[in-house]
Amino acid sequence: MKKTSLFFVILFITLFSLGTLAMVTYPTTLKKQLTETYTSLIGDPSSDKEQQPLEIPEPEEILIIPDLKEYKAQLRKDSYSDHLSAAELSGALILDEKQLFQLVENGALVEINSGIGYQVEKLTHSHPYLTPESKKVLEELGQTFQNLVGGESFFTISSGTRTIEQQKKLSRRNRNATKGTSSHSYGLSFDISYIRFNGKKAFNWKMQKQLEKVLSHFQKENKIFVIKERKQNCFHITVR
Repeated sequence: MKKTSLFFVILFITLFSLGTLAMVTYPTTLKKQLTETYTSLIGDPSSDKEQQPLEIPEPEEILIIPDLKEYKAQLRKDSYSDHLSAAELSGALILDEKQLFQLVENGALVEINSGIGYQVEKLTHSHPYLTPESKKVLEELGQTFQNLVGGESFFTISSGTRTIEQQKKLSRRNRNATKGTSSHSYGLSFDISYIRFNGKKAFNWKMQKQLEKVLSHFQKENKIFVIKERKQNCFHITVR
């Protein structure tokens, strides 16, 4: 009798222990299985903070070169006050070379070299730097000019950005130079010679008229202001 009672007691304890273990283990296992399935479907929510946002590269801008062969518009003379206002609105007044090269280092000014349809001559009273937007417009002018003229034709940049110091020195030596603040001192203005094409210094009426046609188109598109400086044999350009 005692052995039978002891047997049932041990059996009861064993079954109770197994039942308790099953109740504790099963939900945990089920939870783990559900968590693994959920994570495999949508990813681990706890890792969202570590994930970097997907970077979508900006599409490259495609330059559409206008066909100006039949273009008839005439180049107009913009006022110098328009040039100066545009320069003051979009650029920073450059006092000296220290400030100029600081702007170059910061990327606010970029170097201009020879490109499609244009060439920068050796500059003695200015620096071959412009704002990034002004350089972009210069490159558009060059490509449009070359497309119009044909071959590998190019015009010549005869002046770029001048510091206030350079402008003062130039005005003392050249009575035709602007007195006071010049639009050249903001990084948005440059001069295009109309007597230098394809590396040759000589009057070329046909090339000059083709250049005027290009400038007129960009003027009409409200991209530039233009003044034809007859004493300096150049077009003074300021990017708007």
